Formats: sequence, structure tokens, C-alpha cells
Amino acid sequence: MSTRLRTARKLLLGREIEHMITTAGVSQTEAAKYIETSQSRIAMLVNGASSITVGDLERLAAKLGFADPGYLDALRELRRDNHKRGFWNTGYRRAYHEDLRLLVDLEAHAGRLRVAEAEIMPGLVQCESYIRALHEPDRYLPTDGDAISIDDSVEARLARQAILLDSDPPAFHAVLSESCLRREYGGRGVMVEQLEHLADLSRRPNILIQVLPFTAATRGAGMEDRFTLVRVPSPGAAGDLDIAVVESQGDIRYIDDKSAVAARETVWTRLSAAALGAEDSREFMDHVARSFRRKTFSKP
Repeated sequence: MSTRLRTARKLLLGREIEHMITTAGVSQTEAAKYIETSQSRIAMLVNGASSITVGDLERLAAKLGFADPGYLDALRELRRDNHKRGFWNTGYRRAYHEDLRLLVDLEAHAGRLRVAEAEIMPGLVQCESYIRALHEPDRYLPTDGDAISIDDSVEARLARQAILLDSDPPAFHAVLSESCLRREYGGRGVMVEQLEHLADLSRRPNILIQVLPFTAATRGAGMEDRFTLVRVPSPGAAGDLDIAVVESQGDIRYIDDKSAVAARETVWTRLSAAALGAEDSREFMDHVARSFRRKTFSKP
């Protein structure tokens, strides 16, 4: 799935358009004729890669037999402002590179997030000093001829984390390889701060953190890739949006194919089953933090 111009609401609206076409029993080509456009444009709408006017949306729904006022209101709400892109181009938010912007938008609309990480703490649970340590090797990150400072990148990530602390936050569940806890960024003091921050977050009712020790057997489910399973609730009739976001060696892919998402669900289930429970995971975090403290304050 390409990220070009996609947002969570455009993806949800695309699913509703596909649902209406399928329920009406017509082809995309026939549906295109109802609003005097092309089949390729309908395909782009379904994939969340194009925008539609409110008039065309209402006309398409009527032609396809959908007249329920509540449902039409849901369609209009999904369409509202879903095409605007200026949000990403000013201030610290321009620190989000193009490939990451869809993930940030999906997180903001998500009802549930499940993350598997092999080497680095998930971005949503990183403390400020840890974020800064990740960006220290490069003083400035170039983007479109402009310079993004480390402070911009730190502020952008901290702002992104606010969703976990909202009054109606998503359920967040992470399975972290032991390597995430032990791989040093910024020195041992930073790692102690990060582990304490992680343990504090894990006590929130919407957050579950599981540690996968090196000794755990995962029944063939490895952690070679970083991935996130995102569920975005839908106000319409097409059902919730499920996407697997896979990160590997600087590459990010958005997968919405049902069988591919199901395969990641299977991997996730095995990893979660093999990992420590919530309380044992906090004890493991504390154990690793104590080892960092001893090394930090011990005399040579």
C-alpha cells in the first residue's frame, strides 16, 4: 500500500465506498458512471488515494441505494477535511517524513495498537532523553531543502505520544524483545530513565507491556521485523480498518490485505503467548534498570 496522500479517514471512507458498491452488486466501472468519472478514479477512492466532493459522495450513495440519514452523516463526517495536508508542513510536524505520516495519522484515530519491537523502544513509549539520544548522531536532518533540528524531532515524537494519555486513549499493547531493554542509547543513565518511564506507563489501564526474554521459545514466530497492528474503528457499515505496518532497515510498508494481516496476527499471538505477563515484565524491567544503575555508579 502506497502512503501517497492517504489519511486514516480517507481509508475509512474508501472502505465505505467499496462496501456500497459491493452491496449494490455493481462494478466499479458502473459506479463511476453515476458520478461521471473513471473506473481508475473509483479504484483510487476505494484505496484512499483520492478525494471526492460532498455532492459526488451523496449522489453516489443515492445511486447505489443508500439513503439512511445516519449513514449519510457518517459518510460526510469521514469526508470532512480528509484531504488537507498543510498539517504536516509547518512547525515541528514537518519532522515526520512522508512514509511515516500515515502511521502517525492512523495512531491518532486508532482504537487499538499492538506493537512488536526487536531492538528499539517503540516511539510511543520513548522518554525525552531516549528520543534525543536516537537523534544525536545527526545534528540536522535535511527535508525539502529545510533543516529539521533535533529539538523539532523530539517535540514531534512527544506530541505523537499524547494519544496514549488522552481521556479516550487507544488500547496499546507492546511485546518487546529483551534487546530493547538492554541496547544502550545515550548511556546507562538514559537507559535507567527510559526503563522507569516504560514501567510507569505500563501501569496505565490502557497500556500493556510484555517483555520477551532471550530464553523464551516463540514456536517459529521470530522478531526479525518491527511491526504494528493498527485497528481504526469505523463509524460506517464496512467494519473496522485493520492494517499491519511493517518496518525493516529504514523501510516502512502498510499492509491491508486480509490474509497478510491475518498472518501478522498469528505471529503476534505467538509472541504475546511466549512473552512474560505484565507484572513479571515490570520486574524484568526493574532488574535490567538495577544492572544499569550498578554499572553507572560503581567505582572503577
